[in-house]
Amino acid sequence: MPEVIFPGPEGRLEGRYHPQKERDAPIAIVLHPHPQFGGTMNNKVVYNLHYAFYNMGFTVLRFNFRGVGRSQGEYDQGVGELSDAASALDYLQSMNSNSKHCWVAGFSFGAWIGMQLLMRRPEITGFISVSPPANMYDFSFLAPCPSSGLVINGTSDRVAPPADTSVLVDKLHEQKGITITHTEVEGADHFFQDRHMDTLIDSVSDYVKRRLTETTR
Repeated sequence: MPEVIFPGPEGRLEGRYHPQKERDAPIAIVLHPHPQFGGTMNNKVVYNLHYAFYNMGFTVLRFNFRGVGRSQGEYDQGVGELSDAASALDYLQSMNSNSKHCWVAGFSFGAWIGMQLLMRRPEITGFISVSPPANMYDFSFLAPCPSSGLVINGTSDRVAPPADTSVLVDKLHEQKGITITHTEVEGADHFFQDRHMDTLIDSVSDYVKRRLTETTR
């Protein structure tokens, strides 16, 4: 998989770019967990999401937020990281101008960034939000949420308690014109250790494949 360096708001951003042969393949970016708690683009959940999208025919980009790995800059409380994600999407779109579908997937802190990106970029047609930390970050900006997506979390998540995730999903359910699918993985923790990873990836793949056959948002 090609290592790529592309321009971000604070200098270079380091990524892994995995193109398909088809010029009009759907595209997806995958966003990693919190930079200050060891989050990188090689996180297991991020890595597995990346390959799940690639195996479904997507051209995929995952990257390191500013200050992580070889990406330049410093951690910026989520504000700069959102700009990084927007730059990553710009880069991905510039290489794939014929793509008709654009997805964003994020894990934990990356889920929060991904949902904000959704609000800024109307071309995003679907999202995957894994273990969104609704107890730590304000998700009230999702009013209205512009596209349908999957929220997935573990029932044994101690980092982002399931009750907070359910409150977030309930708020999103009240919005018309979109469908929020919520899946809870029984017994899984925040990081979907061991066998729970397979369940996570199977659930994501089933959801995305179904969405790709539908014409609605």
